[in-house]
Amino acid sequence: MVTIVTEIQLKAGSEPEWDQVMRERMSAARKAPGCIGGQLLRPANEPLRRVIVGTWRSRDDWKAWHTDQHFQDTRSKLDRLVQGPEDHAWHDVVLEMEATRGRKLAS
Repeated sequence: MVTIVTEIQLKAGSEPEWDQVMRERMSAARKAPGCIGGQLLRPANEPLRRVIVGTWRSRDDWKAWHTDQHFQDTRSKLDRLVQGPEDHAWHDVVLEMEATRGRKLAS
């Protein structure tokens, strides 16, 4: 199992649209083979920054998701709302912890 952390800087004023498109993309990714889960984070003191944390069975599964039509359709929408390139960092998952079943986590 692997996790990829992607950091992105948004253009001022693009936050609501970028967040909505990313929600749609992440919802579609849930159905992709090998997708385990993910989070979309906004650093507390950086309102234009986003951090995407995606956990996948393998890097190959993540790469395959990038060829999916839904991913491709959202790519151009998201690209026009960011400034600068994305920064990626791969991590091997050493330990995974889940909350107690039945308890709702933030959405």
